Amino acid sequence: MSITPILQFGTSRFLQAHADLFLSEAMPGARPVTVVQTSGDPSRTKRLHAMAEGYEVQVRGIEDGQQVDRVSHVDSIARGLTFAPDMAEIARIAAEEAQVILSNTADAGFNPRPEDTGATLDPAMSYPAKLAHLLRGRFEAGGQAPQVMPTELVQDNGAALKGLVLDVAQGMDKPYRDWLTEEVVWVNSLVDRIVSEPLDPAGAVAEPYALWAIEQAKGVTLPCDHASVQMVPDLGLIERKKLFVLNLGHTWLASRWLEDGQNPDFVREIMAESDLAGALRALYDEEVRPGFTAAGEDARLDDYIAVTLDRFANPFLDHRIADIAQNHGEKLRRRIGAFVDWARANGDDTPKPRLEAALKGEDA
Repeated sequence: MSITPILQFGTSRFLQAHADLFLSEAMPGARPVTVVQTSGDPSRTKRLHAMAEGYEVQVRGIEDGQQVDRVSHVDSIARGLTFAPDMAEIARIAAEEAQVILSNTADAGFNPRPEDTGATLDPAMSYPAKLAHLLRGRFEAGGQAPQVMPTELVQDNGAALKGLVLDVAQGMDKPYRDWLTEEVVWVNSLVDRIVSEPLDPAGAVAEPYALWAIEQAKGVTLPCDHASVQMVPDLGLIERKKLFVLNLGHTWLASRWLEDGQNPDFVREIMAESDLAGALRALYDEEVRPGFTAAGEDARLDDYIAVTLDRFANPFLDHRIADIAQNHGEKLRRRIGAFVDWARANGDDTPKPRLEAALKGEDA
């Protein structure tokens, strides 16, 4: 088995159609990844083996205004391991091979567990606790500090994971804790791609748009050379575009959907209705753009809006408005209310009747 410089925790369809696909396209035939299944779910064993054999990602949607439907073969994964039975081999790879540790461990992946206080590595531990013990093995072996790259949807995810690992390591030797703090490279990143459904036994259906934004910092390097993988000086700029354009647009459409009797079912159906699609475009042009302009953050905003509208109109994506409308009050505050406050704080005093109507639950 070849040496794999990337150790990946998680077998999600998102990673299959995101990082693993990018690595395959950037390094064809190199197979740099060992994937670890952390859940122990026996139903995923078939997927794990299929990932190592190579799988397909079907990319379907609208790109540059044109409908696309293409298939990419992914061969970046050299082997798949399951944490409990393969723990010794995983520990060896972490100590001897891994230069990059990549993860996407689902929403609960960072949550502490009672087993985290154990003195030795335990498959029942949370991901941060597992990582604390695995990295200790690398430190004790004298290995070079790796780059840790979480892709979980947590703000400042690298810093958050670092803090959790250090919490677990409190009772460990000080030289190791210093190494974790000063030598290991903890990477903040933001990922974005809608991966709408899995393929069996492995693979996925995904939209054309994809982004892996990695925050520039000392020691941080890109995992591969790919158009969708970008080093950026400030993730905040990208986070605001995502929150105040894509997420805001979704929530505004959900407000209209609730007002109009909860019909139709899917975002793509709304975008096929010229009146509502036109109203969304006007919202972006007349109410959202001035806020970004006032903040000095309107560079390439029109491109991002155009891509967002293409994503909403994806004819292959069954994105239910009812799902977007869940926790609607909180989303109104975090997406629309927060945008209006941010825009006003930056000196934008232009009228925002549609947004304010959504906040009041009234028809614009």
